[in-house]
This record gives sequence, structure tokens and C-alpha cells, in this order.
Amino acid sequence: MAASVAVIPQIAPANSLSGAYLAGRQAAIRNDFEASARYYTQALARDPSNVGLMEDTIATQLAMGRIDRALPVAKLLEGQGIRSQAAHMTVITDMLAREDYEGYLSRNVETAGIGPLVDGLLGAWAMIGAGRTEDGLAEFDRISEERGLRGFALYHKAMALASLGDFEASEALFVSEAGPLQRTRRGAMARAEVLSQLGRNEDAVASLEAAFGSSSDPELAAMVERLKAGDTLPFTHMTSARDGAAEVFYSVAGALRQDAGADYTLIYARLARHLRPDQIDALLLVADLLEELDQFSLSAAVYKEVPADHPAFHAAELGRAAVLRQSGKSDAAIEVLEQLAKRFGDLSIVHSTLGDVLRQQDRFEEAIAAYDRAIDLTREGEAGAWFLHYARAISLERQDEWPRAEADFRRALELNPGQPQVLNYLGYSMVEKQINLDEALEMIEQAVAASPDSGYIVDSLGWVLYRLGRYDEAVGHMERAVELMPVDPVVNDHLGDVYWAVGREREAQFQWMRALSFVDPEDADGEADPDRMRRKLEVGLDVVLEEEGAPPLTVAND
Repeated sequence: MAASVAVIPQIAPANSLSGAYLAGRQAAIRNDFEASARYYTQALARDPSNVGLMEDTIATQLAMGRIDRALPVAKLLEGQGIRSQAAHMTVITDMLAREDYEGYLSRNVETAGIGPLVDGLLGAWAMIGAGRTEDGLAEFDRISEERGLRGFALYHKAMALASLGDFEASEALFVSEAGPLQRTRRGAMARAEVLSQLGRNEDAVASLEAAFGSSSDPELAAMVERLKAGDTLPFTHMTSARDGAAEVFYSVAGALRQDAGADYTLIYARLARHLRPDQIDALLLVADLLEELDQFSLSAAVYKEVPADHPAFHAAELGRAAVLRQSGKSDAAIEVLEQLAKRFGDLSIVHSTLGDVLRQQDRFEEAIAAYDRAIDLTREGEAGAWFLHYARAISLERQDEWPRAEADFRRALELNPGQPQVLNYLGYSMVEKQINLDEALEMIEQAVAASPDSGYIVDSLGWVLYRLGRYDEAVGHMERAVELMPVDPVVNDHLGDVYWAVGREREAQFQWMRALSFVDPEDADGEADPDRMRRKLEVGLDVVLEEEGAPPLTVAND
């Protein structure tokens, strides 16, 4: 059976309808939209009247952003009078892209629509595009009376008014209807442009600072700089009814992220991009959704579409570096970040991200230099500053620079008191170095109280008790750690040592064997030490400690 499944993607699709269909389904389950679109198309060529195959083909082509390839199949499906949301989305998007607003308005959305919210908002924008401005604005008002739709409707009305040059009415809506869309980054920037058009640059700056604080976002910074210089910003967020239709799909995609699957949300984001290719926010959303679906190569390719001169270029490159790292291309990710650091040397996030990737590659000296730069660029009191000190402390500790590492750990705790990760790492490190053991125990106990379901932290508590000679107390915590992380080799190894220390030697040997079975042979730099585990199985822990020159097991008096 395993052999027959393995050959389906390579051989069966070329030879049979069922093979192509099954290969398409398998690819779709993996969110491999490229392969699923290809196999479904092959299957459809053999059974062109199969409604299910037609819908699958449309959906996967939409997920790839290929509206032109989905359109012929969607038209065939609609021509048969079959109700299909994917087909309707495709045909409607094509009509709006061609600015055929009258054609869209003549459709019966009750039988050939997408959904009440989308159909209503698209209808309002189509009316404006067709020159029926008052009807379109009235349609936004009508939608706003429906339960749960008010925020969407009035946000789009505010955008429509601004696109029509009525900035006073648009600002009035932004002030009176401060819904969730108005409070998004995109909504806040649109309002700043509206205020600038009204000659209220100071208010625009104040609104942006109220929304984002002292953000280091280059796009926001450039906008604030122009506003402070007295420039009148053009209203760019919406310049046509087609832009408005794109905004409908984009804003609905943003809402869908809370409840719907990423694959379904992706289709809305792709449609937004088709209608407005220059909308970088939609592009970044597409790339983010592809990353969420583990389609790292597709995601990286989309991130790379952001022009180098666009203010969001740094955000796209950070995203591209992330997906390159997740796909196992850490060297490529580091190269992207190093180039980004040369161009955006004043952005802390670029250096901190570079430090994170270098640290994960055990390039600690380079990571420390990156964190140094990130910390220098971080403002006093900025959120997340504690993590920079924590991450640099880990790198310093791994480089055996303990005094500097300890200072950074303690600085991280000053900035974020009680942070369990920091308490755990600092406490564990002091236990390993056999210093400040009472303080170390107190820190780890605090960490466990804050994160009782963290296997790593519970393991630390058990291990510190073991190192203090309080073996009986250590047993329960180590057993709990193994419950939380049953296949972790280090935690199982620790439990074996604790069992040996309390005289449960057969159970200790069993745990060491379990630990050995969980060691990844390709993880040569991991914390697990398989050679030491094998030696313990041969001669026992007492002999291993003697061979290592370590003190023998001694039960604590206290």
C-alpha cells in the first residue's frame, strides 16, 4: 500500500483520471497549490463536465492568484446555471477589473453572488464607478443598518467620500465611527491623508502618533516627516471604484483571518491583489498567509515582488528572511538580513532579527554584535527591549562570557520583572555553574509558578533540586516534565539520573534507553549526549561521575 501511494504523484496523474484527481487532493491537503492546480487541470481535461473538478480547479487557481486561468472554467460553471461561490468570485472580479460596473450591477447577486457583505459593498462601489454616486453612498448607509456590518460599511463610505474629494464628510465619519477598520494601520494612514488634504497636518501627525507611538516603521516615519515639513499629502488609499472593490476583498480578508482557514482567506487576498496590483498591504497579506500554510517558496517569491524603493521594502525583506529560515535556507536568510542592515542600519528590528538567526545557527559572536547594535538603537522603555538583553545574554553565555551574560539576564528582569524564560535560563545557568544556588532555586520556582505547563521550566526545577542533592523532591518535578515533553531526550535523560540517585536503578536504565531512542542523529549540536547515555547504561551513573571527576551523588542534609 505504501509503495502505491508513493508513486501516485509521479505516475498515475499522466495515465488516469482517478490518479490525477487523487494526486490533486493529496497536494491540496498539503496546501501545495501549484501541484494541486496542475493535477486538477489534468483531471478536468479528462472529465470536463465534472462540477466538483471544476470547482477544485477554480479554487486552486485562485489560491495561486491566477484569475485568468480560473476564469474560463468559472464561466463554464456559471453557464450551466450552477451556484458556486468560487466561480462567482472569479467572474465578478474579472468584471470589476475591466470596470464593467453596469454589467456587475445587472447580475442577480441572490443567485450569483459571493455573500451579503461582499455583494453589498461591491454593489455600492460599482454604483459609484458607474457614475451613480448618490446611490452608492446611500447603499453604504443601507448596509450599515444591518447587524454586524456597520463598521465595514462606514469605513468604506469614508474611503469613498475621500476618493470623491469630500474630505470634510470623510473626516466626520472617521471621527464619529472609529470602528476596528478605522483603527488599523491602513485606516489610520488614510485618515492622516484626509487631514492633510484639509490643511490639518498637525492633527494628522497627532493622530498617527496616538495610533502608533514612536514607531520606527519607515513608511510611517516618511509620512510624518512630510506632514511636519508642511507637505499636503495626496489621498492615495483609494483613487477609483476599482480600488474600492480591491479594498472590499482586502478588508474582508483581514476579518476572515480571525475565524476562517488561511487557505480560504488567501483567495480574498489574491482577488484584492488582482484588482489592485500596487496595493502592497494586500501583497504582504498574501505572503503572510502562504507562510502560515507552510508554502515558504511561494511566500518568499511574493515578498520579493515588493519594489526596492517602496517604503514597505524592509518589512517584505524581513518576511522573506523568515520564510527562508523556516525552509531550511538559513544562510540565504542571513544574507538577506545583512544586506538589509546595510541599507536600513538605523532600524533595531533588522539587527535583532539578524541576531536571532545567527544565534539559532550557533554563530554567537556575530549574534552578539548584531544585538549590540539593536540595543544601541532601542529607545528607553520600548516594548520588547527585555528580549534583546535576554537573547544577547544567551549568546554571551554560550561564548563563556558569564559576567556580561549575567548582567544582561538581570537587565532583562529589570525591564520585565518575573519573566519566566529569563528566570529559568538565569537560574538554570547558575545551577550548572554551581553559584548562587539558593537564588537560582527561587528564580526557577517563580518561573514554574508563572508557566506551570512548560516542560523546559519544570525540568529546570527538577534538575536544580537534583544538583542540590534533594533527590526525593526532584523526582515528582522530573516526572511531570517528562509528561509535558515525553519525547525530549534531555528531559528523559535527566529523569534517569534522578531515578538512579534515589536508588531506582532499573527505572533509570529504562529512561536512559528512552532518551537514546529520542536523540536525533542529525542534531550533532544538540544538548543531548548519547555517548554519555550509553556509558551510564554500561556502568551506571556513579562510575560515570567518577570518570568525569565530578563529585559523587550526595543526599543533601537539608
